[in-house]
Amino acid sequence: MTLNNFRTVAILEGISYLLLAVTMYFKYALDNGLPNKIVGMVHGLLFILYIIMAFTLRKEQKWSLNIFVIILIASLIPFGTFYIDRKYLR
Repeated sequence: MTLNNFRTVAILEGISYLLLAVTMYFKYALDNGLPNKIVGMVHGLLFILYIIMAFTLRKEQKWSLNIFVIILIASLIPFGTFYIDRKYLR
């Protein structure tokens, strides 16, 4: 597993998080939950992959506990994965 693969997953996870917010409009305003279900499933898979990859890469990349926690928390915050990509993964 490489850092570049993790960066790709991080960016895709961040994009899927933002798309999930957009599909909420379809779900509640237009009463069409299908886009939300599809994007939600993709986001969930990317989120799980992101977490697994972060744990796998922690030792290899020699991330301190503080940086590792920031990387994990970034997946919970909109635009968080974009921030860690620029700050810690490049």
